[in-house]
Amino acid sequence: MPITYKTEQDAAGMRIAGQLASEVLDFLTPHVQVGVTTDQLDALAHDYIVNVQQAIPAPLNYAPGGYSPYPKSICTSVNHTICHGIPNDKALKKGDIINIDITVIKDGWHGDTSRMFMVGEASIAAKRLCAVTYDAMWKGIAMVKPGIRLGDIGHAIQTFAQGLGFSVVREFCGHGIGKGFHEDPQILHYGSPGTGEEIKAGMVFTIEPMINAGKRDIKEMPDGWTIVTKDHSLSAQWEHTVLVTPTGYEVLTLSTGSPAVPSFVSASA
Repeated sequence: MPITYKTEQDAAGMRIAGQLASEVLDFLTPHVQVGVTTDQLDALAHDYIVNVQQAIPAPLNYAPGGYSPYPKSICTSVNHTICHGIPNDKALKKGDIINIDITVIKDGWHGDTSRMFMVGEASIAAKRLCAVTYDAMWKGIAMVKPGIRLGDIGHAIQTFAQGLGFSVVREFCGHGIGKGFHEDPQILHYGSPGTGEEIKAGMVFTIEPMINAGKRDIKEMPDGWTIVTKDHSLSAQWEHTVLVTPTGYEVLTLSTGSPAVPSFVSASA
C-alpha cells in the first residue's frame, strides 16, 4: 500500500490517540508488581481504555492475513518473550522483566507504544538490557528528519546495540500507522546508511527495536502469536510513535509517566 502522509488535522487526531496509549501505561505502572497476572493487567487495561478513555483496544480480535484473531486487549512479553506475548494466568515473579504493548483507537486513529517494566529488583544484566534498548530506540528517533533514509534509522539502532554486545531482532519491525494499525513503510531496526525510502514530512511511524541479550534468532510458539528468543536469552523492547515534521520529528506517544528522554537527544529536535 502507498505511504499515507498525514495532514495537520490528521496529526492532531494521532496526538490524542498516542497520548491515550501512553496514559494506559501510566495507569498500569503501579499494578506491575510481584504476584499480579498478565491476565489481570489485561483486564485493567481493557476497562480503562473502553470505559475511561472511551476508546478501542486495537489488538483485541486483530487478525492480519494468516493469523488467528488475537484474543486479548494488550500484549505482555515476559523475560525471553520478544513480542506478542498473550496475557495469561501466570503470576509475575520478582526479577521478571515485562514489555507491555498498548495500541488504542480513538476517533479512527491508532496510538501505539510500549514500555519495559521490572518486577521487584531485576538483575544487573536485565537492567542493562532494558536501558540499552531504551537508548537504542532514541538513537533511532533522533535520526528522524526529512531527507534521511529509513536505513539511517536502522543503522543507528543496530550499530549502537551491537556495539554494546547485544543483538537486534530482524523478523519484526516498526511500521507506518494512522487509520490503519500497520501501514507502510516498514521501519527496520538494522540497515545501511543512505538506503531505503526517503523520509518526508507527514509520515507517521513507530520505532520499536527488539533487542536480545543473546543471539538474534527467534522461535514462534504454537499459539501462532508469541515470539521468543531461540536461546532463551532475555529480550527487551520499547516503542514510540513518531511524526515527521518539516524540521525533524515529534514523538506522539508521550505522557506524564513517560521515562525521561536520554541526555544525548537534542532538546531542540
